[in-house]
Amino acid sequence: MIHRQPELEKYRNGMEPGAMNPLGSRALYIFQNGIDTVYRIHGSPEWWSISQSVSSGCIHLINQDIIDLYNRVPVGAPVVVL
Repeated sequence: MIHRQPELEKYRNGMEPGAMNPLGSRALYIFQNGIDTVYRIHGSPEWWSISQSVSSGCIHLINQDIIDLYNRVPVGAPVVVL
């Protein structure tokens, strides 16, 4: 994401949660064998961008859907992307 939007460099180590956070209201960080894949399943404050070619490899959902998913998925759950 920083590669595509260099102005986000200041958030490399994180950003306070909120309506304008690029990861939206919740984010599921995807690890494989204990290593961060750098991929996320997350909400987006820019709901109109979902399903467009603007992702850095992440799976974007509208905020209410990621809130629901976040509340129901346990840590370590397998992720299958089709």
